[in-house]
Parts: sequence; structure tokens; C-alpha cells
Amino acid sequence: MSDWQLTRTVRTASGEVRWDRLGPPDGDPVVLLHGTPFSSYVWRAVARSLARDRQVFVWDMPGYGTSEKSPGQDVSLAAQGRAFTGLLTHWGLRDREPLVVAHDFGGAVALRAHLLHGARYRALVLVDPVALAPWGSPFFRLVGEHPDVFERLPPALHRALVREYVSSASSRGLHPAVLDRLVEPWSDEAGQTAFYRQIAQADQCYTDEIQARYGEIRLPTRILWGADDAWIPPAKGHELASLIPGARLELIPGAGHLVQEDAPAELTAAVLSCLP
Repeated sequence: MSDWQLTRTVRTASGEVRWDRLGPPDGDPVVLLHGTPFSSYVWRAVARSLARDRQVFVWDMPGYGTSEKSPGQDVSLAAQGRAFTGLLTHWGLRDREPLVVAHDFGGAVALRAHLLHGARYRALVLVDPVALAPWGSPFFRLVGEHPDVFERLPPALHRALVREYVSSASSRGLHPAVLDRLVEPWSDEAGQTAFYRQIAQADQCYTDEIQARYGEIRLPTRILWGADDAWIPPAKGHELASLIPGARLELIPGAGHLVQEDAPAELTAAVLSCLP
């Protein structure tokens, strides 16, 4: 479970980004976007399955996973949308129109890149996305009001908090080694500051800016939702599907918010059904 590594880097306005490409170079391109507080690691099983005959791009957003974490860093949804748009150009995908699969916070990133920056996709798969107001848990609001206090938590207490928070994203329970890997990027001094930085910058204004434009989306769109998602209720999936023309919603039984860990086979099958 510890052999997932991103081997390539690119510089963005928000810092150095780690990324990688799997699968045959002539395969149809698929891009996977993670959410918060996760990284590309959550896509490892899905990415490897798709990469048997597709070209799969994975990346850690600025401020997440193995990508750069630095003081004063802009890790807002606005910055991530710009970074993703630039990466599509860097990868040579602006004209190839990849299938984009985006989870949680990554859903908002993919939507902003498409609606505000002209990124073109063959199709869009949104997995339990952050897309509709209101969002942000009471914990998010508390951290947003007092980020400096949380940054000064004793390291052991901070790690326990992150561990409990990440655990709640799964309805089936995470393997201890998986949980360790998900918590690891936030565990050192830089990671602790970065964890609260990304929460403090998670402003609903960035989805408010695009929510009224979902009716403009003309992409084939599939919305996948963990039926047992305790972070964002499936009702939001029904609402989102009603706003995007032609969008189809599929609930995944037995899965919580972190569908990649709770139901990787079912999620992979759903994504494959969107490919030619």
C-alpha cells in the first residue's frame, strides 16, 4: 500500500506540483482529481485499473499530498482551477479532451476550469463533489475563524484530530495502513500548517460564482455518490443532477464519501461505462 509515488513535477503559480502518467501513451486520456484533505493516493486502485489500456493522469494539488506546501500559499478553489487548466496544457490535453473524473473539492476545481477557463473535456464524472451551497461543516467554519489557534495544537493532538476526521469519510472503515498514508502529508510541522491553511481558504464564494452556470454545461456528465456519504448527503447529488442538462446520477451502495476506498470496483466500473 506504500508503493504509490508521483515521479514528475511542474511549477505552477501556487507552487510545485507532483504528478504522473500511467498507461500506454496512445491510450484515450483520463484525468483524476482528488478532494480535500486527500491526495492522488486515493485514486491508486482506480488509476491502475484504467491504465491497462488508457492514459491516466494523476496529480497532487498545490498544498496537498507530496506537492509543495509553503507559507502564504494560495490553495483556494480559484488557484486550483487555474493550476488544473495550466496542467491540461502542460500535458498536451487542451485539444484531446480527456475524460475528467473529479472527487469532492476536485469536482469544484474541474467545474471552475471548464466554466471559467474554457477547459474542454470529452465527458465529466463527478464523485461526491463539492458543488452546491451550502457546504462546509461546523469544523470547517471553526477552523476558518481560528486557523492560528489550530496551527498551534500539540502535534500529537493535531494528528489525532486529522486521523478522526479522515476516518469519518469512509462508511466501511479504512485499513490502518491506508489511514496512515492519508494522514501522513499533514503530520509534520509544514503539513500541520498546510492542513489548516487549506480549510481556512475553503470559501463557498468559489462555488457560488459558478453554481448559476451549471445549466450551461453541455458535456456528457455522470454524477456518482456514495449512498452512505456522511459528509455531503446524497440529496445534493439529486439536486446537482437536476441542474446539469442530461446529467445522470448513480448512488453506490455501501459507500461513504470516500468512494475510492469503500467501493473501488464499483467506481471503476462506473467510470469505464463512460469511456468508448
